[in-house]
Amino acid sequence: MQSFHELVSTPFANGVNALCWERTLPGDFAGVVTELGPGEGIVPLDEATLLTLPATAAGREAIEFLLADLQLLQDRGLDPVLNCIHGYPRDDDPGPVPTDVFSFHADSAPVPTDTWLCTYHGAPSEGLPNAEAQRRVDDPVTRAELLRRFGGEDNDAFRAHLKEHCYDLHYAPLPSARPFSFGVGNLWRIALEYPGCPVLPCLHRAPTTQPGDPPRLLLIS
Repeated sequence: MQSFHELVSTPFANGVNALCWERTLPGDFAGVVTELGPGEGIVPLDEATLLTLPATAAGREAIEFLLADLQLLQDRGLDPVLNCIHGYPRDDDPGPVPTDVFSFHADSAPVPTDTWLCTYHGAPSEGLPNAEAQRRVDDPVTRAELLRRFGGEDNDAFRAHLKEHCYDLHYAPLPSARPFSFGVGNLWRIALEYPGCPVLPCLHRAPTTQPGDPPRLLLIS
């Protein structure tokens, strides 16, 4: 993709379930994160917070780009959120199927829509080709354990239980899988799982991080 218009107007088709507007962004996004200071968890950022930061000229350029991207998506009727992410919550008891954002998963919705995301600073998101993944609930050992915990038969009630807990949205890479990086600065539009979607959902995850890693600056809608 060479423009936002192309990213918006290109339909998902022929197995293509992720579209990317590749960009090299100007400005000092690391400086913006530094000015935000220390924090914990996921910190939402709004226009007022960004505009009151004592940023350098390069930092101000980065802030202007952040606000411009927010406006692009808002003009499309979307509700984008900009976060400074110091860390994500982990499953207290992951059990046989981890369901936190570090697990490859598909987003889902009851109506046609897309997920939009861009990492401006820090480790970027990762994607996984559908052909290189298996739904965790389709693994016989995993399914048997889930069924044991459920305490019933493998029937409609069990399948509803899997959906209720989002177990059916999480995937395991095959041994030969080669995940790919979404990169920094690129704006992505990816397919969800919804009734009538013409393609499979895009499998993705948040990057695994270690203590001391820089925070992520992430736009998502």
